[in-house]
Amino acid sequence: MAYNYFGSYLVFRATANDSKRTKKATSDVIPQNSWVVSLLGNISRKKVDSQGKLKIFAFSIIFSLNIAIGNVSLRHVSVNFNQVMRSLVPAITIVFGLLLKKPISSARRFAVVPIVIGVAMACYGDMSYTGLGFLYTCLCVLLAALKVVASGEILTGNLKLHPVDLLGHMAPLAMIQCFILSILTGEFSSIAARWETELSPITSPSCFAFNVVMASGVFSFSLNICSLMANKLTSPLTLCIAANVKQVLIIAFSTIVFNDPITFWNGMGIVVVLCGSGRYSYISVLEKNLSKKVVVKEDNVAKMEEAIPLVFVKDQTSVTSG
Repeated sequence: MAYNYFGSYLVFRATANDSKRTKKATSDVIPQNSWVVSLLGNISRKKVDSQGKLKIFAFSIIFSLNIAIGNVSLRHVSVNFNQVMRSLVPAITIVFGLLLKKPISSARRFAVVPIVIGVAMACYGDMSYTGLGFLYTCLCVLLAALKVVASGEILTGNLKLHPVDLLGHMAPLAMIQCFILSILTGEFSSIAARWETELSPITSPSCFAFNVVMASGVFSFSLNICSLMANKLTSPLTLCIAANVKQVLIIAFSTIVFNDPITFWNGMGIVVVLCGSGRYSYISVLEKNLSKKVVVKEDNVAKMEEAIPLVFVKDQTSVTSG
């Protein structure tokens, strides 16, 4: 979370410096946009009212709980069981979307079904779990879907925050919450006990563990920015579909590179997910093009309706005067 906050701060500083250079540029010199602006678009720090701050605070709680409960659930269930259960996130996202009265066509709903089934097939294996682990995993699936839907509402709803702006507001709150959760779950005491011998870059024999943690922070910031940008530009459901495709691509990659054995049904699941995601993308493009045509048609109709009363009033006046 600290990397997310400082990463957002550095992005704001980079864009601020670029805007200062733009203002100082003369009319003879065309200022060049920084690589940050060209990659992430125009980024501005919005002032958030009390209601907006409450929404961001609620989102930070969902974000923190999703991380904490996801880590705790892996202590009680196998990785395969966790991944199979997570394949249900798109379906839960559809339910949340319908509750929020979001327009989700029946074609998209049916296109999600083979993807969910394919991920379950691809990840099927050691399905060991405990009762408590099953409860944790169900809660983790709900929080994952809720996190995507909530972030989509903040990015495209009334607030319309930029992903970097949202991360800058949310990261300090989530950092404090994760720190409290680490104390409650015992992770903080475990890290403190191993700090000098295994984790400290000064006293430990190797800096490998410390470097891994630092690198994971950079990757975490990059992942959060990418996922929030994708959520803003597409939809929460599309982002969940992309996450499911990512799961099966990791399985396929590990099979090719590391020769990890998979069963026939695992391989069939990978094929089903790839075909299903292709069909989902095709339907999304068709619906997007159709919506553009509808908007253009409505604009033309509106222009015609504005012109018709003028002609009608003129004709009516001429008839009356005659």
